[in-house]
Amino acid sequence: MDAHSRGRADEIDPADQWVLNPQTGNYELRLDHSAGQSPGGTTGSSTRPPARSTTPAEAPVPGQRRRRPAEPEAPEAAPGSSGGGRRVPPQSRRKRKQGASRKKKVLLWTGGTMAFVLVGGAVGAYALYSRLNGNLDVVEVVGKNKSAGFRKGEAFNIVLIGTDKRTGAGNAGYGDKNSPGHADTTILFHVSKDRSNATAVSIPRDLKTNIPECQVKDGDQIKTIPAEADVRFNVSLGQNGRDPGCVMRTVEELTGVEVDHFMMADFNAVKEMTTAVGGVKVCVEKPVDDPKSHLKLPAGESVVQGEQALAFVRTRHSFGNESDLDRIKVQQQFLSSMIRQMKSDDTLTDPGKLFDLADAATKALTVDAGIGSLTKLQDLAGELAGIDTKNITFATLPVIDNPAEKVKATVVPHPTKAPQLFAMLQSDTSLTEVKKKEQAAKSAQAKAQAALLEGERAPSAEVRVDVYNGSGIQGAAQSTINWLQNEQGVLRSSNKSNAPEKAAKTTLEYAPNQADQARALADMMGLPATALKQGTADAAEREPMTLVLGSDFKGAGVPITGPAKAPKDLGEVAADKQVCAK
Repeated sequence: MDAHSRGRADEIDPADQWVLNPQTGNYELRLDHSAGQSPGGTTGSSTRPPARSTTPAEAPVPGQRRRRPAEPEAPEAAPGSSGGGRRVPPQSRRKRKQGASRKKKVLLWTGGTMAFVLVGGAVGAYALYSRLNGNLDVVEVVGKNKSAGFRKGEAFNIVLIGTDKRTGAGNAGYGDKNSPGHADTTILFHVSKDRSNATAVSIPRDLKTNIPECQVKDGDQIKTIPAEADVRFNVSLGQNGRDPGCVMRTVEELTGVEVDHFMMADFNAVKEMTTAVGGVKVCVEKPVDDPKSHLKLPAGESVVQGEQALAFVRTRHSFGNESDLDRIKVQQQFLSSMIRQMKSDDTLTDPGKLFDLADAATKALTVDAGIGSLTKLQDLAGELAGIDTKNITFATLPVIDNPAEKVKATVVPHPTKAPQLFAMLQSDTSLTEVKKKEQAAKSAQAKAQAALLEGERAPSAEVRVDVYNGSGIQGAAQSTINWLQNEQGVLRSSNKSNAPEKAAKTTLEYAPNQADQARALADMMGLPATALKQGTADAAEREPMTLVLGSDFKGAGVPITGPAKAPKDLGEVAADKQVCAK
């Protein structure tokens, strides 16, 4: 019987078979549930792979990953040695809960797998804490609380970064030679306040954006990296000495969403973790033979791992229009499939796979100090364990071609859909609509306000409005006019430029005989009843209403009251669905 199958009889907790050898200070696998330990090593013929050797720490450089020291390996047992060592004290061992199924226990240990392929089963083999904890690379993000974990009862956000740095065996031919790496794949992972759902938003690497000033640790010193305007998003990492903290700040400036933590992995993460779980099922609509990525697959479903899995997520020229945006869709489909595999019975009921997954995940993972230990990753697992895969939705940041370029090589955020998506994340509105946000008022005051909006609404073509910008956001009035005319059919709208002074709240002033127009515009823009200001005298036949955009204005088409639904055409991928790449 091998180590993978031990501990499966009589509902014995597999972790309870790892006991502390007081002479070596290491945890060792007990082959028989009733047997003791050997004085110098493990009893039996098979144990987990030994911990990898360590080397003296190198001098830190900006953005350099610092590896925690690993525990020294335990010496092997002498041939013929027998038991007799002390067992671990009862308080050091996990007690089996009465009636709890083994699968449920393993699921709780490995709840961190919901952070896509990065956390993996890191908390599953907690008896090997020293080894797995030593695998982790930790970067201290300047300005972030390095002791912070997760805010209980609040939504939180993690940036997942895939770097194209050529680290790891067999990766010399990937990415850019001699490059410190870019933010090649970036996903903003939003976990809802009630922990019922999560939204994963992919940010295109070729998105033109502004990178804010950021500070990085340079040995014992703090180095300031200057800001850059109108550059590709992927240079927010590695270039000019930027560390993952700079990616976090770039995402915050882009989305308006506070980022709590980051997780970063390189090419080896895909190769090693897909191998650890025995492969990931993928599907393609037509045969693939890509000479650039070396991916060869027949039409239909296949199982990929190692180099073939990496080739699948790197392939651009075999799917869609060969753009990075289409590759993002393929990556989302792959990640969804990997999540399903990691939560499947094949993985959760196989202690060997769980250990391999934990080992591979922690070796491949770089995190911020706020989650830089297995204990803190276990906290993450607890926060994510209850989310069903059907309630994890992947989406891509809505973009348009960069209008400043003749040859379309980069993209910019969609002027209306991107702010709508950002507002959803900010207001913790789920793309899956697992628990629909109640838009109807609950308080008597809110109900009274809602009553003001009841009544007939004028057709869009009959709505007349002058728009003033009091928001402090440059171009807000014109972007609103463009949205009203092009997407809502309000052709009788005019940009009146800046308001006389900055306004705290958005207001719509209208006459009594314009009430139907006011209700129609309030519906389109998501204006609360408190924003409607009715005058006393009727307006002339062609007199327009007056809309003043205030500081609560978030973008054209973004409801002031918070989004009730997602913008269209986000290309959502639910993590519980198998989709064939086209």
